[in-house]
Parts: sequence; structure tokens; C-alpha cells
Amino acid sequence: MNTKINDYVTWVGKTDWELKKFHGDEFTTEHGSSYNAYLIRDEKTVLIDTVWLPYDREFVSNLKKEIDLKKIDYIIVQHGEVDHSGALMELMDEIPNTPIYCTANGVKYIKGQYHEDWNFNIVKTGDKLNIGKHTLTFIEAPMLHWPDTMFTYMDNEGILFSNDGFGQHLASEFLYADEVEQDKLWKEAITYYANILAPFSMMVKNKINEILKMNLEINMIYPSHGLIWRKNPEQIVKKYLEWADNYKENQVTIIYDTMWNSTRKMAEAIASGIENIDKNVTIKLMNTSKDDKTLVLTEVFKSKAIVVGSPTVNNGYLHSIAGILEMIKGMKLKNKKAVAFGSYGWSGEATKLITEELRKAGFEIINDGVKVMWTPDEEMLEQCKKLGEEIGRTCA
Repeated sequence: MNTKINDYVTWVGKTDWELKKFHGDEFTTEHGSSYNAYLIRDEKTVLIDTVWLPYDREFVSNLKKEIDLKKIDYIIVQHGEVDHSGALMELMDEIPNTPIYCTANGVKYIKGQYHEDWNFNIVKTGDKLNIGKHTLTFIEAPMLHWPDTMFTYMDNEGILFSNDGFGQHLASEFLYADEVEQDKLWKEAITYYANILAPFSMMVKNKINEILKMNLEINMIYPSHGLIWRKNPEQIVKKYLEWADNYKENQVTIIYDTMWNSTRKMAEAIASGIENIDKNVTIKLMNTSKDDKTLVLTEVFKSKAIVVGSPTVNNGYLHSIAGILEMIKGMKLKNKKAVAFGSYGWSGEATKLITEELRKAGFEIINDGVKVMWTPDEEMLEQCKKLGEEIGRTCA
């Protein structure tokens, strides 16, 4: 259902209530998502972005109910990934000569995916498109989160169309961020940032500061996923600046996998030791073979330190730990501490190997960690508690 936002802008996107996985199997979307596309009607008519490929025909059909497609003067593609550009083929079959405005990288990526030489118009930061009573200003935003990404600013209304910036994977019957449960909104906002934008935090900080220096009056932010920020949009901008600045809370996250519960017992003993030192610290224990990896990465992002444990299997560590370590490495986190632990039967390499991976991922290593042979007895669990106490003191 298309929704009129104001006298000029109509939401023409798709709410995907059923979406549970995003980016293949990489990202879990507990509350679905939306693919936000916007139709601007002034003296000229502009379509900003489309929807994910599975909904291409539905999108074009709904768009026809809103407007004669031949009256669309310009199409703006802010990002070529298929959750934004997926309906282009279906749409361009109807209006093949309509100018498409995007970045130079956008042309490469759209051609690379759809193998069509449409009427592309390359724009750079500061380029403008007058559409009547309003002027659209383009702002390149490379690596937020693809090299082709850009934002579009609509003057007079003070709207920033921010594509993958400032979004959430959150399906809702509402359109605006202030209309939904705030705890859920902010949980999804930080989850989105941690899993999609965290690797590019330096670019996020630089781009926001660049936009602030442009002195644009931003009254609303229209992202491509989730809810629109219409009241106090600076709140999400401030949060992004906070999250982009080596973010950490008073939290330690212990992530582990276990075969016969030895490593789990060690994890719980380490948690007990941390708590002995700091009663106010938040401690999260997460089993990587059972807990959702999207949530694990979000808790890692929030933490001042992480503790990673696995039994030794075939001279290495369990595959769920291998996978999460690879994803953590990709987050490019800074100013966080880490330590490893593990149990073993006869070789015991896991703790050392995990430590090496944590160091490669940019963590400050607290010490060589603890490893326990077979099932930990009381003396061994006491060693784990002492490790926890050292973590507490080191991270205080």
C-alpha cells in the first residue's frame, strides 16, 4: 500500500513481514524489514530507489496505481544492491529511456548486475537536480556500505534520503520511528549498525561531519530500510557518531562452543570471576552453536572486552567459533580487549589459535588465556575465576 507522506513525497516501497535472513544467511532479521522507495511529485516527478528483486512485479504494479509510469522524469538509484535496485529491470521495460541518476560506481554495479546500458547520468557530491519548487542535492557516501552509495537531499522540506544509513531491519504497520516501541527500535538500529556499518565506522564519522559542515537543514531522514526519522532526527545522527567512535559499554561478552560441557563450565566460572571484581558490569554468555550470530556480533560490538572459548578438535577449534571469529575480524573493531580459553583431551591448540585470531582482528590481548585438560575440577574452575578477575581488573 502506497502512503502519502506530504504534498510532494509518497512512500511506494514494500514491507517484508516474512524476511528472516538478509545478505544470504549472514544477517538475521527478527522483525522483518522494509524496502523503502519514494516518489517525489513536483514540476518534475522523481523515483528514489526501488525494492528487492522478488517483489519487482508487485512494485511496478503498485507504482502504476499511483502514477502513469511515463510521467516519471527521473530515477535516482542511491545504491545498486538488489534490495534497492531489484525492480529496475521490470520498471525499465516500461520506461526504458528514463534518465537514471547514480554515482560512477553505481553505473558499474548496475551494469554488472543487469547488463543493460540505460540512460545513466553520473553525479558527484554537490551536484544538483532542480525539479521545480525543490532542488535535489546529491551526496556521495562511499562504503556506507558499498562504494557506489549516495544520499539525496531535498531542500525546502529538509529531507535526507539516506539509503542504507540510519536504517533498521524492522517491518511495521507504522511509517515513523516515533510511532513504534522505542526499545525495539533502538535495538534494531544498533543491530543494523553493528552488522552492516561497523566495518566502515571511520567513513561514517567523516561523512556525517562532512554533511554537518554543509549546513543543510535536516528535518527528516528517510532511510531505505525501516522507519522514517521525522521527529528529532539528530538523535540517530548523534547515535551514529557515538557508535562510530570506538563504541563500547560496560559489558563483557563471553562467547563459546562446547562438546561435553567442559568449555561451558569454564565460561560460567570466568563470568563469576568478572562479577567478583565489578558488580556493575553487564556479562553476556553466548553459545555460538545456539545463539543467533547477528545478536552475537551486536553484543561483541557493545562490549569493552570479549572472551572466546572452544574445545580443541582436530588440532583446531569448533566451526561455529571459526565462523564467528571470521565475522568479528570483518567488523574491524578497535579499542577492545580479548582473551581466549578452552578445554582439550590431548593436544590443546585451540586457545593459542583463538588468541592469534583475536590479535589479527585488532583486539588487545589480556594474556595467554586458560586451557583445561578434560573436565575441569574445582581447582581448574578456580583458575577460570582468577582469569575472570583479571579481566575485571584489566577492563575496569
